[in-house]
Amino acid sequence: MTTTAHAPSAPRAVEDETAFQDSLLALSRASVDKNFDAFVDIDWDAHGVDPDDPRFILPSSDVIGGHPWYRSLDSGQQARVGLYRLANLMKVGLQFEQILINGLMNYSFALPNRDHAFRYSTHEATEECHHTQMFQEFVNRSKMPVAGGSTVFRGVSMILPLFARLLPFGFFVGVLAGEEPIDHLQKSFLRGDAELHPLVQRIMQIHVAEEARHIGFAHQYLRNASPQLSRFERGYLSVLTPLIMRWLCDEIMRPSKKARSDMGIPDDVFDEIFWESPTSQKFLRDLFADVRALCEQAGLMNRTSRRVWRSLGIDGRPSRFRSEPASAAA
Repeated sequence: MTTTAHAPSAPRAVEDETAFQDSLLALSRASVDKNFDAFVDIDWDAHGVDPDDPRFILPSSDVIGGHPWYRSLDSGQQARVGLYRLANLMKVGLQFEQILINGLMNYSFALPNRDHAFRYSTHEATEECHHTQMFQEFVNRSKMPVAGGSTVFRGVSMILPLFARLLPFGFFVGVLAGEEPIDHLQKSFLRGDAELHPLVQRIMQIHVAEEARHIGFAHQYLRNASPQLSRFERGYLSVLTPLIMRWLCDEIMRPSKKARSDMGIPDDVFDEIFWESPTSQKFLRDLFADVRALCEQAGLMNRTSRRVWRSLGIDGRPSRFRSEPASAAA
Protein backbone atom coordinates (compact mmCIF):
# COMPACT_ATOMS: atom_id res chain seq x y z
CA MET A 1 0.00 0.00 0.00
CA THR A 2 1.38 3.39 -0.96
CA THR A 3 1.42 6.07 1.70
CA THR A 4 2.45 9.57 0.71
CA ALA A 5 2.01 13.07 2.02
CA HIS A 6 0.52 14.01 -1.35
CA ALA A 7 -2.29 11.45 -1.64
CA PRO A 8 -3.88 11.60 1.82
CA SER A 9 -6.24 8.95 3.08
CA ALA A 10 -7.91 11.51 5.35
CA PRO A 11 -8.60 15.25 4.87
CA ARG A 12 -5.92 17.64 6.06
CA ALA A 13 -6.22 21.25 7.12
CA VAL A 14 -5.00 23.60 4.41
CA GLU A 15 -2.93 25.53 6.95
CA ASP A 16 -1.04 22.34 7.92
CA GLU A 17 0.01 21.68 4.33
CA THR A 18 0.85 25.35 3.84
CA ALA A 19 3.09 25.31 6.92
CA PHE A 20 4.81 22.16 5.64
CA GLN A 21 5.42 23.72 2.22
CA ASP A 22 6.77 26.88 3.87
CA SER A 23 9.20 24.82 5.93
CA LEU A 24 10.42 23.06 2.77
CA LEU A 25 11.04 26.40 1.10
CA ALA A 26 12.98 27.60 4.15
CA LEU A 27 15.15 24.46 4.06
CA SER A 28 15.77 24.97 0.34
CA ARG A 29 16.87 28.57 0.88
CA ALA A 30 19.19 27.42 3.67
CA SER A 31 20.77 24.94 1.26
CA VAL A 32 21.49 27.82 -1.12
CA ASP A 33 22.75 30.17 1.58
CA LYS A 34 25.09 27.66 3.27
CA ASN A 35 26.50 24.71 1.39
CA PHE A 36 29.84 22.97 0.95
CA ASP A 37 31.89 21.47 -1.86
CA ALA A 38 34.01 18.42 -1.09
CA PHE A 39 36.96 19.71 -3.13
CA VAL A 40 36.69 23.42 -2.31
CA ASP A 41 36.02 23.42 1.43
CA ILE A 42 38.52 20.72 2.40
CA ASP A 43 42.25 21.27 1.89
CA TRP A 44 43.12 17.66 1.12
CA ASP A 45 46.78 18.21 0.27
CA ALA A 46 47.57 20.21 3.39
CA HIS A 47 47.23 17.18 5.66
CA GLY A 48 48.74 13.78 4.98
CA VAL A 49 47.20 10.53 6.20
CA ASP A 50 49.76 8.59 8.27
CA PRO A 51 48.34 5.39 9.79
CA ASP A 52 50.54 5.92 12.87
CA ASP A 53 49.23 9.46 13.49
CA PRO A 54 47.96 9.55 17.11
CA ARG A 55 45.14 11.85 16.01
CA PHE A 56 43.45 8.75 14.57
CA ILE A 57 43.19 7.17 18.02
CA LEU A 58 39.51 6.70 18.75
CA PRO A 59 38.03 8.69 21.65
CA SER A 60 36.33 6.90 24.50
CA SER A 61 32.94 8.15 23.20
CA ASP A 62 33.22 5.56 20.43
CA VAL A 63 32.16 2.07 21.53
CA ILE A 64 35.39 0.57 20.21
CA GLY A 65 37.56 3.43 21.44
CA GLY A 66 36.24 3.16 24.98
CA HIS A 67 36.66 -0.61 25.33
CA PRO A 68 39.51 -1.96 27.54
CA TRP A 69 40.74 -4.17 24.68
CA TYR A 70 41.34 -1.13 22.50
CA ARG A 71 42.84 0.94 25.32
CA SER A 72 45.33 -1.90 25.99
CA LEU A 73 46.85 -1.64 22.49
CA ASP A 74 49.99 0.41 21.98
CA SER A 75 49.51 3.87 20.45
CA GLY A 76 50.54 2.76 16.96
CA GLN A 77 48.01 -0.08 16.94
CA GLN A 78 45.32 2.21 18.34
CA ALA A 79 45.97 4.71 15.53
CA ARG A 80 45.83 2.06 12.79
CA VAL A 81 42.67 0.44 14.15
CA GLY A 82 41.19 3.93 14.59
CA LEU A 83 42.00 4.90 11.00
CA TYR A 84 40.43 1.68 9.73
CA ARG A 85 37.34 2.26 11.87
CA LEU A 86 36.95 5.82 10.59
CA ALA A 87 37.51 4.83 6.95
CA ASN A 88 35.01 1.97 7.22
CA LEU A 89 32.39 4.23 8.81
CA MET A 90 32.84 6.65 5.92
CA LYS A 91 32.62 3.84 3.36
CA VAL A 92 29.36 2.45 4.73
CA GLY A 93 28.15 6.04 5.16
CA LEU A 94 28.68 6.82 1.49
CA GLN A 95 26.99 3.54 0.50
CA PHE A 96 23.97 4.51 2.58
CA GLU A 97 23.95 7.98 1.03
CA GLN A 98 24.07 6.53 -2.48
CA ILE A 99 20.92 4.58 -1.59
CA LEU A 100 19.41 7.79 -0.22
CA ILE A 101 20.25 9.74 -3.39
CA ASN A 102 18.60 7.09 -5.56
CA GLY A 103 15.58 7.09 -3.25
CA LEU A 104 15.24 10.87 -3.35
CA MET A 105 15.20 10.75 -7.14
CA ASN A 106 12.45 8.11 -7.06
CA TYR A 107 10.50 10.14 -4.50
CA SER A 108 10.79 13.44 -6.37
CA PHE A 109 9.95 11.87 -9.76
CA ALA A 110 6.29 11.50 -8.81
CA LEU A 111 5.80 14.85 -7.07
CA PRO A 112 3.25 17.27 -8.54
CA ASN A 113 4.10 20.69 -9.92
CA ARG A 114 4.58 23.50 -7.37
CA ASP A 115 5.43 21.07 -4.57
CA HIS A 116 8.44 22.50 -2.72
CA ALA A 117 9.46 18.97 -1.74
CA PHE A 118 10.86 18.58 -5.27
CA ARG A 119 13.24 21.49 -4.88
CA TYR A 120 14.33 20.51 -1.38
CA SER A 121 14.83 16.82 -2.14
CA THR A 122 17.07 17.69 -5.11
CA HIS A 123 19.04 20.13 -2.94
CA GLU A 124 19.55 17.32 -0.47
CA ALA A 125 20.60 14.88 -3.19
CA THR A 126 23.19 17.41 -4.38
CA GLU A 127 24.60 17.76 -0.88
CA GLU A 128 24.67 13.99 -0.40
CA CYS A 129 26.68 13.66 -3.62
CA HIS A 130 29.33 15.96 -2.11
CA HIS A 131 29.27 13.85 1.06
CA THR A 132 29.94 10.67 -0.90
CA GLN A 133 32.83 12.42 -2.64
CA MET A 134 34.48 13.57 0.58
CA PHE A 135 33.97 10.20 2.27
CA GLN A 136 35.44 8.30 -0.69
CA GLU A 137 38.37 10.71 -0.95
CA PHE A 138 39.24 10.06 2.68
CA VAL A 139 38.91 6.30 2.16
CA ASN A 140 41.22 6.53 -0.85
CA ARG A 141 43.85 8.53 1.05
CA SER A 142 43.67 6.21 4.05
CA LYS A 143 44.67 3.26 1.83
CA MET A 144 42.65 1.02 4.16
CA PRO A 145 41.03 -2.01 2.42
CA VAL A 146 37.54 -1.22 3.72
CA ALA A 147 34.39 -2.60 2.08
CA GLY A 148 31.78 -0.72 4.12
CA GLY A 149 28.50 -2.48 4.78
CA SER A 150 27.81 -6.18 5.03
CA THR A 151 27.28 -8.41 2.00
CA VAL A 152 23.53 -8.37 2.67
CA PHE A 153 23.41 -4.57 2.91
CA ARG A 154 25.31 -4.15 -0.35
CA GLY A 155 23.17 -6.84 -1.96
CA VAL A 156 19.86 -5.07 -1.26
CA SER A 157 21.19 -1.60 -2.08
CA MET A 158 19.45 -1.52 -5.48
CA ILE A 159 16.08 -2.53 -4.03
CA LEU A 160 15.82 -0.11 -1.08
CA PRO A 161 15.44 3.12 -3.18
CA LEU A 162 12.26 1.71 -4.74
CA PHE A 163 10.49 2.13 -1.40
CA ALA A 164 10.80 5.90 -1.76
CA ARG A 165 7.92 5.75 -4.22
CA LEU A 166 6.17 2.56 -3.09
CA LEU A 167 6.19 3.32 0.64
CA PRO A 168 7.68 6.80 1.20
CA PHE A 169 6.80 6.85 4.89
CA GLY A 170 8.85 3.69 5.44
CA PHE A 171 11.64 5.06 3.25
CA PHE A 172 12.02 8.21 5.35
CA VAL A 173 12.00 6.08 8.50
CA GLY A 174 14.97 4.31 6.90
CA VAL A 175 16.58 7.68 6.18
CA LEU A 176 16.53 8.48 9.89
CA ALA A 177 17.72 4.97 10.77
CA GLY A 178 20.87 5.62 8.77
CA GLU A 179 21.41 9.30 9.49
CA GLU A 180 20.68 9.50 13.22
CA PRO A 181 23.38 7.00 14.41
CA ILE A 182 26.22 8.47 12.35
CA ASP A 183 25.15 12.03 13.26
CA HIS A 184 25.10 11.08 16.96
CA LEU A 185 28.57 9.50 16.71
CA GLN A 186 30.12 12.40 14.81
CA LYS A 187 28.73 14.94 17.27
CA SER A 188 30.23 12.95 20.14
CA PHE A 189 33.62 13.09 18.38
CA LEU A 190 33.36 16.83 17.78
CA ARG A 191 32.14 17.60 21.31
CA GLY A 192 34.95 15.60 22.92
CA ASP A 193 38.35 16.77 24.10
CA ALA A 194 40.45 14.45 21.88
CA GLU A 195 42.47 16.07 19.10
CA LEU A 196 41.09 14.88 15.77
CA HIS A 197 43.02 14.66 12.52
CA PRO A 198 42.21 17.86 10.54
CA LEU A 199 40.65 15.96 7.63
CA VAL A 200 38.44 13.92 9.95
CA GLN A 201 37.41 17.02 11.88
CA ARG A 202 36.56 19.02 8.75
CA ILE A 203 34.62 16.16 7.16
CA MET A 204 32.59 15.68 10.32
CA GLN A 205 31.93 19.42 10.67
CA ILE A 206 30.60 19.63 7.12
CA HIS A 207 28.56 16.47 7.43
CA VAL A 208 26.96 17.43 10.75
CA ALA A 209 26.11 20.92 9.46
CA GLU A 210 24.29 19.68 6.36
CA GLU A 211 22.80 16.56 7.93
CA ALA A 212 20.95 18.85 10.36
CA ARG A 213 18.80 19.95 7.40
CA HIS A 214 18.43 16.41 6.05
CA ILE A 215 17.38 14.98 9.40
CA GLY A 216 15.06 17.95 9.92
CA PHE A 217 13.37 17.28 6.58
CA ALA A 218 12.81 13.59 7.40
CA HIS A 219 11.32 14.52 10.78
CA GLN A 220 9.01 17.11 9.18
CA TYR A 221 7.96 14.73 6.41
CA LEU A 222 7.01 11.98 8.87
CA ARG A 223 5.16 14.37 11.18
CA ASN A 224 3.28 15.82 8.21
CA ALA A 225 2.41 12.41 6.72
CA SER A 226 1.44 10.63 9.95
CA PRO A 227 -2.10 12.14 10.27
CA GLN A 228 -2.91 10.68 6.85
CA LEU A 229 -2.12 7.10 7.84
CA SER A 230 -4.97 4.65 8.14
CA ARG A 231 -5.30 2.69 11.37
CA PHE A 232 -3.82 -0.38 9.66
CA GLU A 233 -0.88 1.60 8.24
CA ARG A 234 -0.20 3.22 11.60
CA GLY A 235 -0.21 -0.21 13.25
CA TYR A 236 2.28 -1.95 10.99
CA LEU A 237 4.51 1.11 10.62
CA SER A 238 4.71 1.46 14.42
CA VAL A 239 6.25 -2.02 14.55
CA LEU A 240 8.29 -1.67 11.35
CA THR A 241 9.97 1.54 12.54
CA PRO A 242 12.07 0.06 15.39
CA LEU A 243 12.96 -2.95 13.21
CA ILE A 244 14.30 -0.63 10.50
CA MET A 245 16.12 1.47 13.10
CA ARG A 246 17.95 -1.47 14.62
CA TRP A 247 18.83 -3.12 11.30
CA LEU A 248 20.34 -0.04 9.68
CA CYS A 249 22.04 1.00 12.91
CA ASP A 250 23.82 -2.35 13.02
CA GLU A 251 24.80 -2.07 9.36
CA ILE A 252 26.41 1.31 9.96
CA MET A 253 27.83 1.00 13.47
CA ARG A 254 28.86 -2.69 13.67
CA PRO A 255 31.89 -3.58 11.55
CA SER A 256 31.30 -6.38 9.06
CA LYS A 257 32.99 -9.76 9.47
CA LYS A 258 35.77 -8.61 7.14
CA ALA A 259 36.28 -5.36 9.02
CA ARG A 260 36.31 -7.16 12.36
CA SER A 261 39.03 -9.50 11.06
CA ASP A 262 41.07 -6.66 9.54
CA MET A 263 41.01 -4.73 12.83
CA GLY A 264 41.87 -7.86 14.82
CA ILE A 265 38.94 -7.60 17.22
CA PRO A 266 38.52 -10.91 19.16
CA ASP A 267 35.06 -12.47 18.95
CA ASP A 268 34.31 -12.13 22.67
CA VAL A 269 35.40 -8.48 22.63
CA PHE A 270 33.28 -7.82 19.55
CA ASP A 271 30.22 -9.28 21.27
CA GLU A 272 30.77 -7.04 24.31
CA ILE A 273 31.18 -3.95 22.17
CA PHE A 274 28.12 -4.68 19.98
CA TRP A 275 25.95 -4.71 22.18
CA GLU A 276 26.38 -6.83 25.33
CA SER A 277 28.15 -4.54 27.81
CA PRO A 278 26.13 -2.02 29.84
CA THR A 279 28.13 0.85 28.34
CA SER A 280 27.48 -0.18 24.75
CA GLN A 281 23.81 -0.88 25.51
CA LYS A 282 23.41 2.66 26.82
CA PHE A 283 25.20 3.98 23.72
CA LEU A 284 22.77 2.05 21.52
CA ARG A 285 19.71 3.41 23.35
CA ASP A 286 21.05 6.96 23.19
CA LEU A 287 21.26 6.83 19.39
CA PHE A 288 17.48 6.87 19.01
CA ALA A 289 16.24 9.35 21.59
CA ASP A 290 15.22 11.83 18.86
CA VAL A 291 13.44 9.14 16.86
CA ARG A 292 11.55 7.94 19.94
CA ALA A 293 10.36 11.52 20.48
CA LEU A 294 9.25 11.70 16.84
CA CYS A 295 7.34 8.42 17.14
CA GLU A 296 5.53 9.74 20.22
CA GLN A 297 4.52 12.87 18.28
CA ALA A 298 3.49 10.90 15.18
CA GLY A 299 1.35 8.39 17.04
CA LEU A 300 3.68 5.48 16.31
CA MET A 301 4.19 4.45 19.93
CA ASN A 302 1.71 1.93 21.30
CA ARG A 303 1.75 -1.06 23.61
CA THR A 304 2.96 -3.45 20.91
CA SER A 305 5.57 -1.18 19.37
CA ARG A 306 7.02 -0.30 22.79
CA ARG A 307 7.62 -4.01 23.36
CA VAL A 308 9.46 -4.18 20.04
CA TRP A 309 11.64 -1.16 20.89
CA ARG A 310 12.43 -2.80 24.25
CA SER A 311 13.18 -6.24 22.79
CA LEU A 312 15.63 -4.66 20.33
CA GLY A 313 17.45 -2.79 23.10
CA ILE A 314 16.68 0.66 21.70
CA ASP A 315 13.96 1.82 24.09
CA GLY A 316 14.33 4.63 26.61
CA ARG A 317 13.21 8.15 27.37
CA PRO A 318 12.58 10.26 24.26
CA SER A 319 14.67 13.40 23.92
CA ARG A 320 13.12 16.66 25.09
CA PHE A 321 14.48 18.47 22.02
CA ARG A 322 16.34 17.52 18.86
CA SER A 323 20.03 16.65 19.42
CA GLU A 324 19.70 16.72 23.21
CA PRO A 325 23.15 15.56 24.50
CA ALA A 326 23.09 11.95 25.66
CA SER A 327 24.38 12.83 29.13
CA ALA A 328 21.33 15.03 29.67
CA ALA A 329 19.03 12.30 28.35
CA ALA A 330 20.32 9.61 30.70
